[in-house]
Amino acid sequence: MNAITGPAKPFKLLANQQVRNIGLFLAKYKVFTIAFICCLGAAMYWGLLASHRYVSTAHVIVQRTDFASSQAMDFGSILSGVNSGGRTDQLQLREYLLSLDMLRLLDKQLQLRKHYSDANNDIISRMWDSQAEQESFHKYFLSRVSVEYDDYAGVLMIKAVAFEPKMAQAIVAAMIANGEVFMNQIGQNLARDQVGFLEKQVLLLNSRMLAEESKLIAFQNKNKLVSPQYSAETAAGIVTTLEGRLAELKTKKTAMLAYLNADAPTVVETDAQISAVEQQINSEKAKLTSTAGTALNKTVLDYKLLEGQAKLAEQVYRTALVALEKGRIEAARNIKKITVFQSASLPEYPLEPRRIYNTIVFILIALMVAGIVQLIVAIIRDHKD
Repeated sequence: MNAITGPAKPFKLLANQQVRNIGLFLAKYKVFTIAFICCLGAAMYWGLLASHRYVSTAHVIVQRTDFASSQAMDFGSILSGVNSGGRTDQLQLREYLLSLDMLRLLDKQLQLRKHYSDANNDIISRMWDSQAEQESFHKYFLSRVSVEYDDYAGVLMIKAVAFEPKMAQAIVAAMIANGEVFMNQIGQNLARDQVGFLEKQVLLLNSRMLAEESKLIAFQNKNKLVSPQYSAETAAGIVTTLEGRLAELKTKKTAMLAYLNADAPTVVETDAQISAVEQQINSEKAKLTSTAGTALNKTVLDYKLLEGQAKLAEQVYRTALVALEKGRIEAARNIKKITVFQSASLPEYPLEPRRIYNTIVFILIALMVAGIVQLIVAIIRDHKD
């Protein structure tokens, strides 16, 4: 018995001594003790307790379906190779995808609140309160979802993290679908507003066109002329004909005076014809250039003015009609389309949490902080001594 207990005694004393040494070390270096406990807890959490989190991603771009708009590019767009209008659409879509409205839609469609607050997941990763205020829920949502814009490629990169692979994929897919509906609602609402404005303008321009046409008809009735321009051209043609006839008669008279007296019946008759033609010419010219305010040339000028106003009103009215029909088409169709370069992926492996990486980083930071604190404590003790 003594042979057995004899050697055990020194071993027991050695063990007790080692325990005391460890105790003294822990008492002396409390900061490292705390850091060691924290590191042990972190290792246990990341290694055993942390729930799997699956990541689904998608790459999309917003494109306009109207060709004219898609061709409009500014100087900056030419240099960068990216349409500035498309960039604006991308940023608008990004803001909406991360908005509280999007969260409400996703919660309604996928029961997102229930998923993220499921008690089967670890308490640190999940949302603690299933009935949390919408602000807190939205803050948690932003920690699990990201939407980044690649300015060089002009692509939106959507990422969602969930505790189940299918849920992660469903979140991304729903975000894309809801985002496309939202972008088209913006365009269609704008188009509807434009249609409302154009409808009012068309009614106004139609009234204006009818008023101008009524003025033109009233002018024609007042002057008893269907086309003053035609009447003026006819009168000018008559004057030209009469002047030609007058020139013939004067030539004939000159020829007769070569062998007849001035009082010869034939010469007298020719003089009478010349006088009648001259009176007719003066009468026709008076119609064209009278100073009494009823001259045909002034009537033609007034008519052209009224006719021009009527034609302009009709042209503006037709243009407004075309714009109205185009606006109605725009309001009824999808103006913008989300093109998917990479559809929402179905993850097969939980990329989060990064267990080994997180554990190592935590241990290094904990030891570094503990070392700094221990150094400060030692300095303070030296100064006291």
